Amino acid sequence: MLVSQFQAVGRDLCARGLVSSHSGNLSIRLGERLCITHRGSMLGCLAEQDLIETGINRNDRSTPLASTELAVHRAIYKQTAASAIVHAHPACAVALSFSEQEIVPCDVEGKLLLSKVPVLGWGTNVKPGELADEIAEALTVHKIVLVRCHGSFAAGQLLEEAYYYTTTLEESCRLLYLLKTLQIELR
Repeated sequence: MLVSQFQAVGRDLCARGLVSSHSGNLSIRLGERLCITHRGSMLGCLAEQDLIETGINRNDRSTPLASTELAVHRAIYKQTAASAIVHAHPACAVALSFSEQEIVPCDVEGKLLLSKVPVLGWGTNVKPGELADEIAEALTVHKIVLVRCHGSFAAGQLLEEAYYYTTTLEESCRLLYLLKTLQIELR
């Protein structure tokens, strides 16, 4: 049952182009532990061996196999009430993160669901696993955040909820990108 949740979201992220073949990661909270995708796993075709269970507060022998973003997932679980996290690399959102310090959707669904999305990591060259505390703190207020030049982190109670925030952000950013390309000013 657990693996099927990861498979459905991973497959959809890949099908929509929100991750490349070996990028992105997913996790869910299991009390004081978490289940996270394996380092370098292919989200589009996950199998049970691609899921790693490890501690939220401490390492164990499975920890080295976990995603390179494990520190971020741990920080989010420690600082928020989230039970699921989706980390993706949505192209339009990442493109806008190069120039915007926050994303303010102009479409109705984006406005209602997300309001605004902070872009973190300005002035730094962020590597996987960095900005963990800053990302977690931002997710106490926002449903999803962007890390400049890298990707998004969405937190929810279910993987499907975090996936919904991710797709909504990308659709909003796609529209913003098109409007900028067409040089249409927003009012």
